[in-house]
Amino acid sequence: MTNIAMPIAIEEYERGRKKTACFIRTNTTTIMATVFPPIRWVVPGYVPEGLAILAGRQKLGKTWLAIDWAIAVACGGTAMGAVDCEQGDVLYIDLENGPRRIQRRIDTLCPDERRRPDLSRLDWVGEAPMLNRGFLDALDDWRLSVDKPRLVVIDVLQRVKPPGNANQNSYESDYATLSGLQHWATEHGIAVVALHHTKKGGAEDPLEALSGSNGLSACADTTLVLDRDQNGVTLYVRGRDVEEKESALKFTAGYWTVIGEASEVRRTDERSVIVQFLGGNREPITPTDLAAALGWKPNNTKQLLFKMAQKGEVLRDKGRYFLPPDNPDNRTNPNGIEAR
Repeated sequence: MTNIAMPIAIEEYERGRKKTACFIRTNTTTIMATVFPPIRWVVPGYVPEGLAILAGRQKLGKTWLAIDWAIAVACGGTAMGAVDCEQGDVLYIDLENGPRRIQRRIDTLCPDERRRPDLSRLDWVGEAPMLNRGFLDALDDWRLSVDKPRLVVIDVLQRVKPPGNANQNSYESDYATLSGLQHWATEHGIAVVALHHTKKGGAEDPLEALSGSNGLSACADTTLVLDRDQNGVTLYVRGRDVEEKESALKFTAGYWTVIGEASEVRRTDERSVIVQFLGGNREPITPTDLAAALGWKPNNTKQLLFKMAQKGEVLRDKGRYFLPPDNPDNRTNPNGIEAR
């Protein structure tokens, strides 16, 4: 009797319950038949439409890099000396530098007034409301006032980020703070690049290096990390619409320039170190001893030596490596040793 009555009771409850919400569903067939516009790239390969966070240590050059992107987009020019950008309107929200410093930086990048590109599509803002106090309304006002809005730079995020919510943990608070900005950027197909700092000491995963909680990188569509180590400066990028990569950059007189894929540049530099070391070494050396002398990891050193031997950059005899006698860097010229 209980088994019969229970379904009836549930049915009556469902029938009398007020409906408050429902899912809006889209069938897979409909999705697959839809033709979506291509991703809009603002800095191709690095910054697509949506919210991006550009993080790095203080005084490393984040602002110079952001200005480089802003000028390239406003002029339809080249970013980082290598990346062609489609022209569009740019809003740079500069909350730390001021007009005088901006002028000096533009003069550094474009010193010849006669050859200075048309920068009329690049606007600057020195004050802005907090993200939860009218910031999106102000962005929308700018968007509707220009012909082709493509890029917004926020320098820096911390100046418009409201205090955390006491009822949320830091992850929840950071995510909630950026969610409206992320939605605005993706809805209108505009790239918003927010500059941010990294933690002291770094992290094994670049996304873990961002100051604050992981809610920032989780909400952002793209995260870029500018970093420097003993091998030079790199720009790491990971995102929902961008292929993960790490580029080696060079900074000279205000200009950032991409010099290649970081791993290849690093490998080339490491090869040069090995050649220089072997060139002055009196005897052939094992990978283990070479790694110890250079302070490198033994396995990585062994692999790199093996690849160099395959290309003839070094020679090997009984597990020990040395430079070919005809190598101009060979200052010891170990005659009589042949590769096996």
